[in-house]
Amino acid sequence: MQTDTPPPLRTAPVLRGDVRLAFEGETATLTGPATSLVLRPVRGAVRTALTRLAAGPEPLDELLEGLEPAERAGVRHLLDRMGHLLLHSVLSCGPAAGRRELLRLEPVARDARLEPAAPAPGTVLRLSRFAFCRSRAGVLVLESPLVKFRAVLTDPGTRELVAALGARASAEALAEGSALASEEVGDLLTHLAGAGLAEAADASGAFPSDTDPTLRQWDFHDLLFHSRVRSGRYDDVFGAVYPYRGEIAPQPAVKPVPGGPVTPLHRPDRADIARRDPSLTDAIETRRSIRGYGDGEMTAEQLGEFLYRVQRVRAHYTPEPGSDRDEVISRPYPSGGQGYELELYVTVRRCAGLAPGSYYYDPVAHTLVLVNAAETDRESLFLVASRATGMEARPDVLITMTARFQRMAWKYRGIAYATTLRHTGVLYQTMYLVATAMGLAPCGLGNGDADMSARVLGLDYLRESSVGDFLLGSRAPDDSVAGEPGEGWEMLNSPEWTVGGDR
Repeated sequence: MQTDTPPPLRTAPVLRGDVRLAFEGETATLTGPATSLVLRPVRGAVRTALTRLAAGPEPLDELLEGLEPAERAGVRHLLDRMGHLLLHSVLSCGPAAGRRELLRLEPVARDARLEPAAPAPGTVLRLSRFAFCRSRAGVLVLESPLVKFRAVLTDPGTRELVAALGARASAEALAEGSALASEEVGDLLTHLAGAGLAEAADASGAFPSDTDPTLRQWDFHDLLFHSRVRSGRYDDVFGAVYPYRGEIAPQPAVKPVPGGPVTPLHRPDRADIARRDPSLTDAIETRRSIRGYGDGEMTAEQLGEFLYRVQRVRAHYTPEPGSDRDEVISRPYPSGGQGYELELYVTVRRCAGLAPGSYYYDPVAHTLVLVNAAETDRESLFLVASRATGMEARPDVLITMTARFQRMAWKYRGIAYATTLRHTGVLYQTMYLVATAMGLAPCGLGNGDADMSARVLGLDYLRESSVGDFLLGSRAPDDSVAGEPGEGWEMLNSPEWTVGGDR
């Protein structure tokens, strides 16, 4: 640890590197990647302060030095309005020429407010359970879904300090083992703790992210995912921004069909379906998960009708050469941007008229293409599916939903995978309602083995792998939806709807 005591450290505001400043008369416009700010009138000390903020970090006292009280108030008001467009550099202060940046705090939300909080002597600290480090734009950063700042670790000593915070330690012990001066360590801890990236233990030695009832029920990856797929507390480009247009060719709207033996499927007649289908209300009200099957097998004709109604390609749009429109298709369920990245693979144990095996469903030709006939492979898939039901079901047919991930990622930034999960849920409901209408036994699964299914189905895990699994089979003749629930249930709304206000 250094023994020389440097002068007090200071936090210096500076304009974000991705914000452009332009003057026109007495109007200043600050334009960022996702937001802009127009200021007027901008003159005198305020204009000078803006210019200096764009030039580099400068401690606030130096920025205000020599200004009249009214000018100081004007600059402070400017800083408050610019909030989310400013970075906050923690500087090692000495002579200006020898000053270095220890840490940079970048707002990731419009309402981010920096509130440094110095830990009391003897306080035990640790990184929050939700904090994580990663490489971003060529530098190590510390982030957390709970924090509206990103800490850019610009100094080697700061990076070592953050690594030491992976384990619990007192501020004094951290300073003792650091290459930084104790004052530097104290200032860094003040900012990391104030931002919420580091946390202080309570009198019992416990940390808030371990003891708070709400936080305890969040897994790290779930909270991070939630914070990244909704706007509000993250500043990266978001949405349908076509980040790879002109660099990477998009995936085709219709997947090329793999090689293998082809089995044509039954094509149902829409008028016939309309005559025998129950109403939508009946399908919704009687829908439930069924994990047991009848003695008779589901037929290949039924499977063909089911797949036709839930996943066939209904139409295909190909744009003219040179057009900036996307190639899209239409299927029976909705899909963001008509991307339709989901594919279905059908693994059969028992289905009258169809040999056991794992098949790809060709949604254009409406056929099944055999991709794996090995019994051990399909039984491995069935075992994983059975485990997902607590070993209650021995599946007749397992439908594996896969996603061609780059189909979404080529268009969407930040929400590609989240959108795929939304599509998976939409397809689950479509499959449930169609199966219920057809009198089949459906069951959506909450888990599957993406690595195993990729191997069995001959897929690249990063290009296309499973995101959902669904069981389908024959329904026992006496299997009906009970009018009353079992023991322990209390009816809150009768299945028999009221008519004219009477029950």
